[in-house]
Amino acid sequence: DDCHLLGKLPKVKCLRNGRREGLIRSRIRGADVARAGVLTFLDSHCEVNKDWLLPLLQRVKEDPTRVVSPVIDIINLDTFAYVAASSDLRGGFDWSLHFKWEQLTPEQKAKRLDPTAPIKTPIIAGGLFVIDKAWFNHLGKYDSAMDIWGGENFEISFRVWMCGGSLEIIPCSRVGHVFRKKHPYVFPEGNANTYIKNTKRTAEVWMDEFKQYYYAARPAAQGRPFGNVQGRVELRKRLKCHSFKWYLENVYPELRIPEESLYQTGMIRQRQSCLESHKSEGQELPVLSLNPCTSSKVTAATAQEWTYTYNHQVRQQQLCLSVYTLFPGSQVLLSPCKEGDNKQRWAKVGSHIEHIASRFCLDTETIGDTNESTKELVINPCESTAMSQRWDMVMS
Repeated sequence: DDCHLLGKLPKVKCLRNGRREGLIRSRIRGADVARAGVLTFLDSHCEVNKDWLLPLLQRVKEDPTRVVSPVIDIINLDTFAYVAASSDLRGGFDWSLHFKWEQLTPEQKAKRLDPTAPIKTPIIAGGLFVIDKAWFNHLGKYDSAMDIWGGENFEISFRVWMCGGSLEIIPCSRVGHVFRKKHPYVFPEGNANTYIKNTKRTAEVWMDEFKQYYYAARPAAQGRPFGNVQGRVELRKRLKCHSFKWYLENVYPELRIPEESLYQTGMIRQRQSCLESHKSEGQELPVLSLNPCTSSKVTAATAQEWTYTYNHQVRQQQLCLSVYTLFPGSQVLLSPCKEGDNKQRWAKVGSHIEHIASRFCLDTETIGDTNESTKELVINPCESTAMSQRWDMVMS
């Protein structure tokens, strides 16, 4: 019984869960039992250095709303060799909510007259940090509906900054960490699915209208279940937190926001024919057809001009290319654009236009007799040799 042995160490309490709870709920349980006024979270695969804790505690003592992390050095997985990390790094991320270390900008470095001064960071790695216990509880601890591992560092980082606190990396504190090549344990729902669920909960609660860029960068998150977040939404309201726009403007202005100018506009061709929309009598919405490509600017602008957006929509004004169902042979039609609708998301893959959710390709099928045949747009299993699935998106 490891708890029997660990419990003999001075000041050590060992808790064993009755069932698998994962990192996030286990940390909450440990924090609830801890009696001290300041909490220190550390991964098990860490080795601390001399006087590592004092600089962290000092910053929290001066301002209990600070959440502070050491510089994280590297312990080699195979040899346990200790390699010092740069102290000019801070935490960053992209729109898929993938954490990355990034160098301080030249302007930020120029302002650092004291190399021991704390570094403001938009996000912490999450495994090693110190926080005032009352502040941790006030902020809502962790999101206990997140599973196993992953994404919790984004949720707590956004929450700290947006709800009145700050995040810092303290160069005078250094802790070594074994960076593993893979998880030494299994995820019941799979690593990717668990990470998507956790980050999706974060995006839905904290990222406001900017969550569209998360879904654009991580299409697999579309339509995935993520549980009930009402309690976390109410927590945010109760704490009177800032908007995510405020966070981007004041904490992480270096994160580029995709702009309309990055959208591509042009024609979608199949040999000499172009995808066109036109109103038919009795039809509420325009219908799609393939017609000879026209060089007329008026016609192109109204019927053959399409916009391929950052979040994978193919749209014409407020209407988007959509599928009726996710089954092969399903008709492709125009319907009002909806944020996050997985029936409206497409990707250009070589000469194919692939529907992301179904993984089928945009195809044409001939309907009617030979005298009055027309081509209907559908999705079908992708075939590299099918001429009816070859498209050229002439975009600018």
